[in-house]
Amino acid sequence: MKELPTPTLELSPLALPRGSLHPGLDATPSVSESKGGIEVAWACHQDEVREAQRLRYEVFAGEMGARLPKTVPGHDIDLFDDYCEHLLVRDSATRQVIGTYRLLTPAQAKRVGSFYSDTEFDLTRLRMLRDKMVELGRSCVHPEHRHGGVIMALWGALAGFMVRNDLDTMIGCASIPMQYEGPHGIIGGGHAAASIWRQVREKHLAAIEYHVRPRLPLPVDKLDDSLDVEPPALIKGYLRLGAKVLGAPAWDPDFNAADLPMMMRLAELPQRYRKHFLGV
Repeated sequence: MKELPTPTLELSPLALPRGSLHPGLDATPSVSESKGGIEVAWACHQDEVREAQRLRYEVFAGEMGARLPKTVPGHDIDLFDDYCEHLLVRDSATRQVIGTYRLLTPAQAKRVGSFYSDTEFDLTRLRMLRDKMVELGRSCVHPEHRHGGVIMALWGALAGFMVRNDLDTMIGCASIPMQYEGPHGIIGGGHAAASIWRQVREKHLAAIEYHVRPRLPLPVDKLDDSLDVEPPALIKGYLRLGAKVLGAPAWDPDFNAADLPMMMRLAELPQRYRKHFLGV
């Protein structure tokens, strides 16, 4: 098994030694926490990353119809993967990976040259946050395990990672399928995304100094934004955690989705979630 490199550039004003992202990795090949029949762990080897990439392919290509590069058949792989930390949730009984996130740290973003979000948005206004800003991406959960326990387990591990490495801001692109399944059937053409953008900007839009611009905007002014549709569960979860929307959605033709730019800061985490995830 190929061991993954551990970032060695600075994550904060103090350079962190090899292995410090996940204390104990040298002593324990897979650091995990088991709760309610699931285990949360950070990928340590390439074959574990491949498991996450297979789940991503199943969800993004199989369910959403995304057009993915055929680097390895049946896997979702892009140039950012080799620079990311990959978080896995496994079913304790079957050992199957049923949920995943990837994290791109400030150090690794410097190595690869940008965040993934930079390819979809002009992030100029976030430049003062970059030294302590992590990008979350490629979030997905197996269709048979889409319950709160998997998401809460992922978020708990993410919060611990942030605190352990003195990071304070998370950003990412939250996707809304262009063919959106609403309570009355499929809504196509991006109208659901335009309607969700109208809803979230009224209550959850970030301060103007953090606004970003989409490189390929979804033409929301030409779409029906009056539909009564619920945001996807992941977006609703982010908003409950105090996340802010940073601007209008971009259109991602490869994933056939509209992407909302979102930011979550640990300092703005509601108290009940601070106690749950951070113990304070």
